[in-house]
Amino acid sequence: MELNAAAIWINNTFAAFDQSLVTLVHKLCDFGGGFFTPFFEIVSEFGHGGIPLIIIALILMLFRKTRRCGTAMLFGIAVGALITNCCLKILIARPRPYSEETKAFFDTDLYQKLWLTVGQNVESDKSFPSGHTTAAVAAMTAVFMTCDKRISWTAFIFAFLMGVARIYLVVHFASDVVAGIIVGIIGGVVGTLLSRKIPSAFYDSLWPFGKSKKAGGKHCSA
Repeated sequence: MELNAAAIWINNTFAAFDQSLVTLVHKLCDFGGGFFTPFFEIVSEFGHGGIPLIIIALILMLFRKTRRCGTAMLFGIAVGALITNCCLKILIARPRPYSEETKAFFDTDLYQKLWLTVGQNVESDKSFPSGHTTAAVAAMTAVFMTCDKRISWTAFIFAFLMGVARIYLVVHFASDVVAGIIVGIIGGVVGTLLSRKIPSAFYDSLWPFGKSKKAGGKHCSA
């Protein structure tokens, strides 16, 4: 498959950055003797199609005290998915690091070797940006913006691990992950702003249990 102009530009511009980061991340594999591989596979599963994060958001929406957080997460994931999966992945169509197109493009088969080492994980769509990272960052940005910031900043630890996992498993270039972080932040911020447009009655209700009650107690909100 012939790469389009956008994918070629990204490959050329970020080649050194991508190769340096994947080499650095794979020091973990050398250090741990493969110990980190199953850990990062589990982390990665939490971003699969955004479904686990969507389920968490829906569960949070069941309860008044966490409904704002869950709603912002849901909106954030949706906005991030629209930008990433419906626009950028289609327009840029960058092949995955382990693909034959990538092997032919770069002077080294570094990605192929690392990919074989960590279990040959295969994804069905294009590489740029990272959808898993977008979903994780969007969700965690929403958590940060709607909950007590003295604690909620720790949500970004999960988002960071997701980005590292995608590089470690050689299913994304480091530049894909950076782009996913940027889109995820945008998605999380927009999602939070959208959640604030919903009437307060929705958040004050005891829904879905069929009753309503004026808010009493502290919500998970900024």
